[in-house]
Amino acid sequence: MRVAVPAESQDGEKRVALLPDIISKLTRVGLSVAIETNAGLHAGASDESYIEQGATVFSPSEQGKELASADVILSVQPLTPSQVSNLKSGAITISFLSTVNANESIDALAKAGATALSLEALPRISRAQSMDALTSQALCAGYRAALVAAELSPRFFPLLMTAAGTVTPANVLVLGAGVAGLQAIATSRRLGAVVSAYDVRPSSAEEVRSMGATFIELELEALEGSGGYAREMSEERAAKQRELLAPYITKSHVLITTAAVPERAAPRLVTKEMYQAMAPGSVIVDLAAESGGNVEGSKPGEIITVGNSVLLWGGKDVPSQLPFHSSYLLSRNIVNLLLLMVKDGAITPDFSDEIIDAAALTHGGNLRKGS
Repeated sequence: MRVAVPAESQDGEKRVALLPDIISKLTRVGLSVAIETNAGLHAGASDESYIEQGATVFSPSEQGKELASADVILSVQPLTPSQVSNLKSGAITISFLSTVNANESIDALAKAGATALSLEALPRISRAQSMDALTSQALCAGYRAALVAAELSPRFFPLLMTAAGTVTPANVLVLGAGVAGLQAIATSRRLGAVVSAYDVRPSSAEEVRSMGATFIELELEALEGSGGYAREMSEERAAKQRELLAPYITKSHVLITTAAVPERAAPRLVTKEMYQAMAPGSVIVDLAAESGGNVEGSKPGEIITVGNSVLLWGGKDVPSQLPFHSSYLLSRNIVNLLLLMVKDGAITPDFSDEIIDAAALTHGGNLRKGS
């Protein structure tokens, strides 16, 4: 059976769904692999490196033909409706596929009779950990967030003892202590900053403290959701949370926000009134800008000046800003999910498996969920 990997076409997307070093896992079970020319270039993978691992390379003009003959199509972003129109009935796609902002692609996949598996819909269970692309990409985003903050800040992050005097460390506050937040904490700590963090889930406190950061405890109800995520909060609770967080934000030189609720708009954690009280030269990094923003006024892919000369960086395609390792991790997530469906050289989705059942948004010409 044939696996095809088209080059990503979305602006800013530098990842690739499959790297050469993992192709052997597919060929070993009888699958053949075809990849579009230059698809892995940003991730450090040349066409020659794919060929050396047994893949064939096709040109952009041949993409339609390759998609039409493929049994499985792997991509980072959802296939466009135009690409979907080339698929044969029964083809399987694996990609990020959000029921919030990819409805056009989902509808097209259903009409084409494709089985579309969404990396965002995977269940949060131990068996699916090796396939958990949300986690692997959040790791990259959290690391990048700390580096961006350090680069934009006019301050050193670490404590420095110099002949001219003592340089005090930067105070970094991280809101949201999921995978991205914990990685932002860890990286900021390695850079020498004094770090504190808050999360609506009290269970995060131990992890935050284990990294040498201070966990901020507010007198509010916990919001533990399913699968380890936070659940959505009421506007009344959100307003109270903002009121209690305001003094901590005011004292911070750097604020990194990472809070997200799957398939929902990002919670508003920081208002204009809150960052207007921050000192001049402070920096805010909003990793949730693409899903509505944790910070009022943040714009994906832009750095704007707000409040009292505060720089506000809105995240856009953040894992793609580290395309080598984000692709390295993502390609393993994708291959592990694909191999779950392979038996005796054939690829067959087994909907009695809770992972496949949860991930499949379309099958047999029908929508199974979402959209």
